[in-house]
Amino acid sequence: MTRTTGIYSISTNLGESVRAFVPHSLPPSDPDLSPKMFTDLNQQAELALARLAGVSGLAPSVDWLLYSAIRKEALLTSQIEGTQATLTDLFDEEAGFKVSNTDDVEEVTNYLRAFRWTQEQLRDPKGLPISVRLLCEAHRRLLDGARGAGKQPGELRRSQNWIGGTRPGNAVFVPPPPGHVPALLADMERFIHSTATDLPPMVKVALIHAQFETIHPFLDGNGRIGRLLIAALFEHWELLTEPLMYLSGYLKQHQAEYYRRLSAIRTDGDWESWVTFFLEGVATATGDAEKNIIEVASLIATDRKRMLQSTKAGPASYRLFEMLPMMPRFTIERVRRQLDTSFPTATAAVRVLEDLGIVTEMTGQKKNRSYSYQAYVELLSR
Repeated sequence: MTRTTGIYSISTNLGESVRAFVPHSLPPSDPDLSPKMFTDLNQQAELALARLAGVSGLAPSVDWLLYSAIRKEALLTSQIEGTQATLTDLFDEEAGFKVSNTDDVEEVTNYLRAFRWTQEQLRDPKGLPISVRLLCEAHRRLLDGARGAGKQPGELRRSQNWIGGTRPGNAVFVPPPPGHVPALLADMERFIHSTATDLPPMVKVALIHAQFETIHPFLDGNGRIGRLLIAALFEHWELLTEPLMYLSGYLKQHQAEYYRRLSAIRTDGDWESWVTFFLEGVATATGDAEKNIIEVASLIATDRKRMLQSTKAGPASYRLFEMLPMMPRFTIERVRRQLDTSFPTATAAVRVLEDLGIVTEMTGQKKNRSYSYQAYVELLSR
């Protein structure tokens, strides 16, 4: 039996009348969506998250792991929206190298900025809580720059938008008319902070993400802000102490199903399949992140051992090696600045790591040479 999860409201756009979908408030009122229904899946996901937190202790620095995990999330969530940037582009941009697709890289770095800012707010006792205002401020940072200028950064939309098709009349989905958006978001905010429901936090995250995507409150960047909201809610409910899991990888891999499951909530009232898909995604993505941490920790430990066994390695090359996981592409000038040393000392430190095969020179030039911790870059880019 098909259930209804919202009502249709007539919206007029450029003289054309269309049926726009207005979702009911959370939580879904149907009794089939009970806490018991997802107990096993929820436990599997929680267990995977607990294992990930344990494995993160394998690395000498959690900052190393966060450096790559947050960048992967930023990259993958942007790729879902069609951004063509790669992880290497991101590392190159941070190293000050020339990148060809600067607009795409800017989109990813904007997401990184919005992500970090949101995390700071939630961790600061005086910061903003999860709220409509927080999402608007994150959106302002996401759309900062050339591509987002005409898309009302930081503001809720004041016009009708649509998904798929060339206009609302032939769209795949038409979200609520703009007049409904503030009240729907206020309702969602109330649900986030309410203690009235006994649903597990992770199930609530699944419901909230779907609700946000259905409301589609901005003219652009809804998908990225919706996925940023997932990370914010994991932080808010202390499901993961550090954002080491990049769920966008799973969502990108299963992109068609991701959209199909969200759509089935609106068309068939099928919340169960969406929540199941979401919890399975968390467990899978967390397992992938755990494997990645083990591989990274193993690579770094092997390379460190080779360096410590070398008679040529000294304090400067040791210090440079410890910087590599957060500076995988670099110039000698960048090394000189980071080590706060002379150019000859920086050059000698780089040469030691190059001779050991840990870093590779990429230009083949005598001057303005650039280097890469290539095995690490390739491991993260897989």
